[in-house]
Formats: sequence, structure tokens, C-alpha cells
Amino acid sequence: MRIEVLGTGCPKCKAAVANAQKAVAESGVQAEIVKIENLMDIAARGVMMTPALVIDGDVKVVGKVPTVDEIKKWLV
Repeated sequence: MRIEVLGTGCPKCKAAVANAQKAVAESGVQAEIVKIENLMDIAARGVMMTPALVIDGDVKVVGKVPTVDEIKKWLV
């Protein structure tokens, strides 16, 4: 599983990364967490607001920090 956190490094983007890491650790799934900070790469995924979270190519949330519980639901 590949989890991409899209964002430029702002506090909300860092919180999204932390929540993704915690969700993966708590759920016990095997996942690679990748931070995407390049604006062209973010736009190429159809995202115009950050933070955003993409799981295996599927955009799950845009413009807000997902909670650990939200992310865990998407990992199933």
C-alpha cells in the first residue's frame, strides 16, 4: 500500500503525515508513506488544496488534516 501526503510542509501538512504514520502503526498494515511537496506533482494528482491524502492513487481527502481514525478506516 502506498500513502501519499501532499503538501508544502506547512504545520497542517506535517500533522497529516504524523496522523498517517500513527494510523499505519496502530492498524498494523504494511504501507509506504511518501511526502509529496512539489507543487507540479501535487497538481498532477488533481489536487488544488493541501494537505491532501492519497492511498494507492485514490484521493481520500483534500484541504484538511484527516484524523487517525479516518485514515485507519481507509486502510482496510
